[in-house]
Amino acid sequence: MREQREIAVTIARPFAEVAAFLAQPLNYPLWAAGLGSGLRHDETGWWARTPQGEMRVQFSEANRDGIADHVVYPPDAPPVVVPLRAVARGPQSEVVLTLIRQPLMRDADFETDTQLVRRDLQTLKVLLESR
Repeated sequence: MREQREIAVTIARPFAEVAAFLAQPLNYPLWAAGLGSGLRHDETGWWARTPQGEMRVQFSEANRDGIADHVVYPPDAPPVVVPLRAVARGPQSEVVLTLIRQPLMRDADFETDTQLVRRDLQTLKVLLESR
């Protein structure tokens, strides 16, 4: 089994609001820099504009359960599965992203990815708490 890290942030917003926000793919460019500069949708699915070129992204079906998993398909690498959950914590919510170390990933790159995810989740927190 590959190394993985659960990276979490507490958001002072109700669970239903956070889950609804995460269920909409068009919200991801507002906070998830890891998906590039934007998303587009066509008959083949969702596409992210990244520095490495366009990559297909498959999102979980919209749901009220806080499940917001997605899979990114780099052109020359195996798919990257990104488990993402919102969890109710009383009047607040916790968002947890599980970062899975990719095959042949160097330690430094895994640490960099960890810091990028932390930054993205902080952006999400600020965005949702400012609404």
